[in-house]
Amino acid sequence: MNKQTILIVEDEAPIAEVLIVYCQNSGYLVEHLSSGKDVSRFVKENRVDLILLDLMLPDIDGLEICKQIRVFSQLPIIMLTAKSEEIDKLLGLEFGADDYICKPFSPREVMARIKTVLRRVTNNAAENHDRHLIKQFGFEMNSDDYEVTFKGQFLDLTPREFSILKLFLENSGRVFSRDEILNRTYDDISDVSDRNIDTHIKNIRKKISQIAEEEDPIRSVYGIGYKFNKTEYEGL
Repeated sequence: MNKQTILIVEDEAPIAEVLIVYCQNSGYLVEHLSSGKDVSRFVKENRVDLILLDLMLPDIDGLEICKQIRVFSQLPIIMLTAKSEEIDKLLGLEFGADDYICKPFSPREVMARIKTVLRRVTNNAAENHDRHLIKQFGFEMNSDDYEVTFKGQFLDLTPREFSILKLFLENSGRVFSRDEILNRTYDDISDVSDRNIDTHIKNIRKKISQIAEEEDPIRSVYGIGYKFNKTEYEGL
């Protein structure tokens, strides 16, 4: 199993050194930043599994950093602070922190909190993975990873093709007009023609037929649009 990486953002060197040693002794990889200005960039460019984030940094406070990160990531964040007032604690959690530890703290307590938060995140990820897995009609689709197989073979779909096939699998038997498919699979349809849908459907069919030549699960409904023909797959 790959080691998990803890990013410690702490400007007080003695505290950072203790946390680094304890994290490493607990089997984690450790990265350290002594200021807040590069945290968001670092998180975007490197693998990080959890952040220990000091609230009082010399350039940007921890709440602002937490707010920045929450724009693009749900990475778990544990805040470290010398402020113990309840209002600060509530504010920290409101900004998206997963936990909050007041200084002075026991390094062992920090390690226990890290393990608890990471375990919760791992369990939630496993639950979400199961929730986002579609298995029917010979297809197996993971909407988190944008991967889909048909009869055990990988279907190399574009993100748009994936979204369209997902729409059909989740609503098998229902007829969708081209406009409905556009509205359900595009964020912005201002510059998109409904004939784009015909092209996507054609490509999906072609890729399915490369695995099973006789298969054509997406059927045209004259004058309306398309539907997934589930009757041929009910035994799969």
